[in-house]
Amino acid sequence: MDTAYGPAPRAPHAPEGRGASRIPFVLRAPFSGRTWREFLHLLLSLPIAVVMFSYAVTMLSLGAGLLITFLGIPVLAAGLLGCRGLGSLERMRAHALLGLDVRAPEPVRTARPGFMGRVGGVLKSGASWRHFLYCLLHFPWAVFAFSVSVTLWTAAWGLFTYPLWRWTFPMYLGQEGIQLYGDGTHDIYLDSPGEIAAASAVGLLLVLVWGGAVRGLSQVDRLLVHGLLGPSRLADRVTELESDRTAVTETAAADLRRIERDLHDGAQARLVALAMDLGLAKEKLQEDPEAAARMVDEAHGEVKIALQELRDFARGIHPAILTDRGLGPALSALAARCTVPVEVSVDLFTRPAAAIEGIAYFTVSELLQNVSEHAAARGASVDVWRAEDRLMVLVTDDGRGGAHTGTGSGLAGLAERLDAVDGLLVVDSPAGGPTAVTAELPWRD
Repeated sequence: MDTAYGPAPRAPHAPEGRGASRIPFVLRAPFSGRTWREFLHLLLSLPIAVVMFSYAVTMLSLGAGLLITFLGIPVLAAGLLGCRGLGSLERMRAHALLGLDVRAPEPVRTARPGFMGRVGGVLKSGASWRHFLYCLLHFPWAVFAFSVSVTLWTAAWGLFTYPLWRWTFPMYLGQEGIQLYGDGTHDIYLDSPGEIAAASAVGLLLVLVWGGAVRGLSQVDRLLVHGLLGPSRLADRVTELESDRTAVTETAAADLRRIERDLHDGAQARLVALAMDLGLAKEKLQEDPEAAARMVDEAHGEVKIALQELRDFARGIHPAILTDRGLGPALSALAARCTVPVEVSVDLFTRPAAAIEGIAYFTVSELLQNVSEHAAARGASVDVWRAEDRLMVLVTDDGRGGAHTGTGSGLAGLAERLDAVDGLLVVDSPAGGPTAVTAELPWRD
């Protein structure tokens, strides 16, 4: 049986270059592979942006000019579809060079079948217009980023490596070095050892500036790609709700299977055996009244056990005390059945919605069950309070720790259930303890 406790999952291997993080960013940025990949992205952005800008402006102008005829609307739709295609290439380029993963936007939804339905869907799609806007805005930014990065790159690395290629001036150009000033009568060249060293030092400073500038410029590209070429916030929310709905459906189906299994293996089997015992007692009633009386007495004991099992089973589905009196008394009754002493503190002036109340109750129930079975704790505590529009639940214990929400742990399923209602589960459980599990739920009246 999977538990919430035990050895925590091993952390993934540190990415290449993690040890270099001890070196200050300004010193390692110009020499890291990430900076050069981002610089390549800035170099490629200019020719690509020219193509995208030209295409977008041409198709928009052509479509707008043809709006007086029927052809204008299909031309605009074709232009927007082309922008979406260019946007998909940009997402691939950002993934390869910037390490940015951006999901494709929501597909075009058509209200009716046919060619005109498709055209209307493209024109009404916000994602299509965001791609068109990216084609327009990316061009001026690409010109600026290209100019700044290339200018800094040539000046910085040229001066930094000046001592290596200065020999070309006297050999091929007939001058002593780089000319700083000249008016026909006075000329100043970088030719003395001190001047050469100073030029290389200035170049090194510019190299450091170039590395940071490339990182900053590429960050703007990330924002443009993520903001204009990805799904909208509404689409993300719809996707999240669809995932939550699936999780809730699967959880409900699992609960129904558990209820059916518990009834079949528990109270139902006991009641079937009880019916058989009563039948045998009825047959022996005339022949051996004393044996029949003993069998009826045993059946009476079985009835009591079956009733207790049914009470426990009903309490596990939804306890009556929770409905009648709220979280405070319900959690106190739950804590009384825990195998370790539990202190309960519930600071709520009003009751939340019944669904949220039930989720909070069963969250505490599962956490206390983990404490009883796996934590080896001497004591635990449960605190419940309201923080603005959130219901907060904190369960702590002084056990051996090691709880985690990794795949295969008991807390992973609980975290999924809370996430399905916009909740959150945070586990702080170092090896050796103590353990603190915080659950957040939306407050709904």
